[in-house]
Amino acid sequence: MITQLLINSLVAGSIYALIALAMNLIYKASEIPNFAQGEMSMFSTYITFLLLTTFGYPFSIALTGTLLFAFLLGFIFEFLFIRRAKEPNLLGFIIITLGFQLVLFGLAGWKFGSDQRTFSLPFSETEILIRTESFVLTEHNLASIIIAIFVMAGLYILLNHTKLGLAMRASQQNVKAAKFNGIPTDRILGISFGISSVVGAIAGILVAPVATLDPTMMWDPLIKGFAAAVLGSLESLPGAVIGGLLLGLVENLFGYYVSLEFKSIVAFGIIMLVLFVRPSGLFQKHYIRKV
Repeated sequence: MITQLLINSLVAGSIYALIALAMNLIYKASEIPNFAQGEMSMFSTYITFLLLTTFGYPFSIALTGTLLFAFLLGFIFEFLFIRRAKEPNLLGFIIITLGFQLVLFGLAGWKFGSDQRTFSLPFSETEILIRTESFVLTEHNLASIIIAIFVMAGLYILLNHTKLGLAMRASQQNVKAAKFNGIPTDRILGISFGISSVVGAIAGILVAPVATLDPTMMWDPLIKGFAAAVLGSLESLPGAVIGGLLLGLVENLFGYYVSLEFKSIVAFGIIMLVLFVRPSGLFQKHYIRKV
């Protein structure tokens, strides 16, 4: 049983880590907690569903179209709303992201309805690859872990071994210095939002088959992804990954040994505990303003 718990924790933690990474990418670039991330993921998942069912495209084309849509959604969101904000502050940005969240939620309900739909992928959540006395591994479980690893590795290569990644890191560290060195920081911020939206869309596509496709499908994963980001640090991408895996483990152990009914409160408990004990997260130094 413990082996099955570890597998379930790794699958859930991988999805939480993807959502946490999506939020961290934007926070590192702009110090904005993007609470519209869940609805952006949900809407992108609906695009996949539309391309698969209404237009009958194969999954590879539907996925490519979805990721392009997700990138444009993030880029346009930053261009139209974040960049155009007049005399912005943190509270103003938070309200903008919450407003965009409600807009996407309303659009999804209007266009696709509130009915819960089944969402199938080439890798099934019911098709069993390995069955032993101690654990069961499905196609979806294995695919979720592998896809998360590839996305994390891709982000690492992008940020550390490409000119775009160098420009993104320079803009994150010092916007004025980056501008003086010829880096188009506004465009880089838009690209950061686009990449974040793509990562979130992948998480949404992985969530939909094990839940149901409806406008509220990402509410719970978003809270848990945000908890993972807070746990690891909103400014540390490796911290987001470790935070997601830790949250998946703690959540599943709590559900098995304590109570399944109160399993969902673990994320809220972690957010409150980390903000009280170590506000900067486990993998970031906490600085106290003295003057």
